[in-house]
Amino acid sequence: MKNIRLGDQGPAIEPLGLGAWAWGDRVVWNYGSGYGEQDIRDAFDVSLAAGIRLFDTAEIYGTGRSESLLGKFAAVQRGEVFIASKCFPYPWRLWAGTLRGALKRSLQRLDVEQIDLYQMHWPSPPVAIERWMHAMADAKEAGLIQHVGVSNYNYNQLERAHRVLETRGHKLASNQIVYSLLRRGAEFNGHLALCEALDVTVIAYSPLAQGLLTGKYGPESPPPGARRVRFGEDELARGARLSSEMQRIGAQHGGKSAPQVALNWAIQKGTLPIPGAKNGRQAEENAGALGWDLSSEEVEKLDALSARNEI
Repeated sequence: MKNIRLGDQGPAIEPLGLGAWAWGDRVVWNYGSGYGEQDIRDAFDVSLAAGIRLFDTAEIYGTGRSESLLGKFAAVQRGEVFIASKCFPYPWRLWAGTLRGALKRSLQRLDVEQIDLYQMHWPSPPVAIERWMHAMADAKEAGLIQHVGVSNYNYNQLERAHRVLETRGHKLASNQIVYSLLRRGAEFNGHLALCEALDVTVIAYSPLAQGLLTGKYGPESPPPGARRVRFGEDELARGARLSSEMQRIGAQHGGKSAPQVALNWAIQKGTLPIPGAKNGRQAEENAGALGWDLSSEEVEKLDALSARNEI
């Protein structure tokens, strides 16, 4: 398994990161109920020990608590941790200049002078993509960020962001999108091909479909809380069927689990998946996706089984 390069100018890192959405989030993930700071510190330590360097957070995760926790954990690991965070284009951010204030607050919470990868979280109006990208270029030229990324940008929006940065002499490093065996739309609409052509790394969030590809949930046992409304019964059923097949495939690779097969599949597709981890056990499970490869035949089998899931 080869390392993956972030864009065409970034570092070569392990092709697996960790998404810190659940760190401090009480609304969706119920932080403080069943897991807390020591648990996610364990997740951080286990991930880093496994060679995982990229930790992805955002200003809105836990209303800033995720950034603060990551900054605290990473304080004694300077140079080893690659921090990715995001600016959220709230509707009341009416001009691109608001990015600088959001960025500085993220820098304070993360306790760093420069964020390795800073991403625009959504392409939401009223501020145009072009203006946000010029603000990103300004921040990069000021030394506040090292690489520029976007998140949830579609084909045309990605082209626009790339074009603006190119006029400023910079490269778009990444686009963070939902991508998994249950959500493969980026393959079928040309998005992955465009990213490859532009040397833009695809960071795949929710690569386990928020638990649906772990075998834990199904039609009779849906996920709890806010996640319950995100997936219909059909997706729950398809996730259960895929999990069964992945368990069979994993058994042929020394007992790899369904989640490890799902993550390895995303890596074989050329993406950098960032599953979440709320404790050391989950982080260790994620890391088990590294160091081995699905065969091309196995990837094709999973492709065929999930091809109709073009969501």
